[in-house]
Amino acid sequence: MSSTTELLKGAAELFPGEVVTQAHVRHLDLPGGAGRFALITLDNGFDHTKPTTIGPQSLANLDAAVDQVEKEAAEGTIVGVGVTGKPFIFAVGADLKGVELLKEHQDALAIGKGGHDVFRRLSGLAVPTFAYYNGAAMGGGVEIGLHCSYRTVSSALPAFSLPEVFLGLVPGWGGCALLPNLIGADRAVSVIIENSLNQNRQLKGKQVFELGIADAIFEGADFLEQSLIWTASVLKGEIAVERPEVDRGDAWDQAVARGKAIADSKVHGAAPAAYRALEIIAAAKSGDLGAGFDAEDQALADLIMGGELRSGIYSFNLVQKRAKRPAGAPDKALARPVTKVGVVGAGLMASQLALLFLRRLEVPVVLTDIDQERVDKGVGYVHAEIEKLLGKGRINQDKANRLKALVSGVLDKAEGFSDADFIIEAVFEEIGVKQKVFAEVEAVAPAHAILATNTSSLSVTEMASKLKNPERVVGFHFFNPVAILPLLEIVRGEQTDDASLATAFGVARKLKKTAVLVKDAPAFVVNRILTRFMGEIQNIIDEGTPVGTAEKAIEPLGLPMSPLVLLELVGPAIGLHVSETLNRAFPDRFTVSENLAAVVKAGKRGFYVYDSGAPVLDPEVAALLKQGDSVLTEEQVRDRVLDAVAQEIGLMLAEGVVAEPQDIDLCLITGAGWPFHLGGITPYLDREGVSERVNGKRFLEQGVASVPA
Repeated sequence: MSSTTELLKGAAELFPGEVVTQAHVRHLDLPGGAGRFALITLDNGFDHTKPTTIGPQSLANLDAAVDQVEKEAAEGTIVGVGVTGKPFIFAVGADLKGVELLKEHQDALAIGKGGHDVFRRLSGLAVPTFAYYNGAAMGGGVEIGLHCSYRTVSSALPAFSLPEVFLGLVPGWGGCALLPNLIGADRAVSVIIENSLNQNRQLKGKQVFELGIADAIFEGADFLEQSLIWTASVLKGEIAVERPEVDRGDAWDQAVARGKAIADSKVHGAAPAAYRALEIIAAAKSGDLGAGFDAEDQALADLIMGGELRSGIYSFNLVQKRAKRPAGAPDKALARPVTKVGVVGAGLMASQLALLFLRRLEVPVVLTDIDQERVDKGVGYVHAEIEKLLGKGRINQDKANRLKALVSGVLDKAEGFSDADFIIEAVFEEIGVKQKVFAEVEAVAPAHAILATNTSSLSVTEMASKLKNPERVVGFHFFNPVAILPLLEIVRGEQTDDASLATAFGVARKLKKTAVLVKDAPAFVVNRILTRFMGEIQNIIDEGTPVGTAEKAIEPLGLPMSPLVLLELVGPAIGLHVSETLNRAFPDRFTVSENLAAVVKAGKRGFYVYDSGAPVLDPEVAALLKQGDSVLTEEQVRDRVLDAVAQEIGLMLAEGVVAEPQDIDLCLITGAGWPFHLGGITPYLDREGVSERVNGKRFLEQGVASVPA
C-alpha cells in the first residue's frame, strides 16, 4: 500500500459523511486518427444542484483512476488523458464539512499532502494531460486543471475561482505555486488575493481564457466535442500552444507587494491566510514547484488548525444554509400571494424598494407621496434604473418596457392601494408620522393586505397599536444600499399573526434577501450592535482619546471600514437619531454624544475630508469637538469597545431578540459587511476571551467556529 493510499485511507476514516465523487474512466478514439484517449469524468452522482466536491475518498477514487491511465500510458495504449466534470460542474474544491472535523495538525497535513500527491501524478504521466473546464470550477477543482499540460474552458462557465483566502485558507493543492508560474505573479495575485478578498469575486469562462489560465475557449453547447477536436490537433502537432514568458524580475516582487497592499486594505493584518498565500507566491518566483507544494502543505495544515478558517467555514454555512432556513419562520403554507405592491413614500429609499419589488416580483408597484413632484421623481428614478439595466445588457427591450409599465405613482392612497396585497412604508423615521401613515393606509387597503414598515429602530408594536388590525403589521427592515446588502430583518410585533409573518418571509425569498426573524426590540439587531459599538468609540473620543488612536485601535478586527468612515456612510444624522432612540430605551448603556450632535447641527456629512485621497480629520469638525482629558491606549480602547459589544449581545440573546448567536452573526455579515474571516462577531469574541470575561461563558460551544476540543 502506497503512502498516499495510507494517507487518504486515514483521512477518509475521519470523515465518514463525505459525499463521494467517483472518477469514471472511459476510452474514445480522437478525431482525425489522433489515437486512443482516456477521459476521466468527476461525478458525485447528483445533479448540478449538488456540486462535485473533493474529500479523502474522492481523492482516493481519482488516485485509482490515475493508476489505470498511468499504466495505459506507460504501455503506449493511450495518447493522452483528459479530465472533465458532470453537466454544469467541473469540481468546486475540497469538501469543507470534513475539514471542520479535523482536530490534529498531522491530520490536516495529510489532507494537503494527499491532494498534492494525487494531482501531481497528472503532470507526471508519460502522455500529455488535458483539463476541460466544462462548468463551475473552484479551489481544488481549478487546481486539478493546473496540474494538467493543457486546459480548455467553456464560454458558458459561470463561476471560476480560487476562493480559499476568502474562507481563511490558501490554495493548497498547487494553486499558489502553479498559477503564478503559468500566468505571471500579478495575474495570480488578482485571482488568489484580490478576487477572494472582494467578496469571493468569480471569473467567467472568457476571463479564464483571457488571463491565460485556459489555452482555448469553446461554446458551451458542444464544448466537450470541440475540446476533443482541439486536443487531437494539439497531439498531432497541428496546433502549437504558445504561452507568454513569465516575468521573473521586479514585476514579480511588485505583484507580491500589490497583493500585500490589497490584504492590508481589506483585513489590516488581522487574518493570516492572504499573507501566507503571498509568501508562497513570492517563493514560487524560483520555479521550484516541490518546495512550493511543501509550503502549501504546511500553510494549509496551520490554517486548518487555526480559528480564522473555522470562522470562515462557519460564516459560509450561515450564509449558504441557515439563511435558507430562517430560525422561527412560520409554515410556508400560511403565506398569502402577493400580486400588487404599494410603497408609501417616493424618496430615495422608497424608490430603491420599488425597484427591488418590481425586478424580483414582476408585479404592479405603485408609489404614493405628498405631492406630484415627489411621486414623479420616484417613478422617474425607477425608470432610469431600468434604462441602466437595459444599457448594460442585463435585460432586453421587451423586459424593460414591461417593467416600466408595471410601476406607477399616484397621490391618492385609495386609488393606489385598494387592491394591493403588500404595502410598505418608507417615510420619515418618527413614530407619529408612521402611525398616521398606517391609519391612512388601513382605511383604504384590502383586509388581507400586509402593512410593512422599513423602520430601522422604532417599535413595530407601537406603530400598529392604534390600528383595527394590528396583526397584519410586520417590520421589514432593509439595509442601504438595498440592491447590494442581502439582509432583511423581519420584525414580529406583539400582535403580528403567523399568516402575515409567513407572507413577509415568502416575499423576502422572492426578493432573494437573507431574512432573519427579529423580536420587536429597540433598533433590532444590526443597528443596536453597531450603535453600541460606535457609541463606545464616540464616548472614548469625547472623554479625550485622539480620534486617530480610537480608530486605529479597531484595525485588528479587520473590518471593511473604520467606525467613523462607517458613520459617514450611514449618515451622522441617522446615527444620532438611532442613538437617541436607544438612549430612551437603555439610558444606562447608550449615550447621546454632544460632539456628534454638534457635527449634525453643523451640517457635516462626516468627520473626515478627502482632499489628499486619504481620510483626514476635517479641521471644521476638529474645531467643534469638546474633549475631556482621559486618554486611552489602543489596547484599552479595543478592550472597552469589545467588552461593550459582548455585553450587548449577551443581553440581546437573554431578551430573545433572535433565536441564537448564529443569527447575530448572520445579520452582521449580510447587513453590515462584517468580515467572513471573523465569523461575524461572536466567534471572534469567544476566540479573544472577551465573551467569558464579560458574560462568564462563550457564545458558541467549542468546535463551533473553532477547532474541536
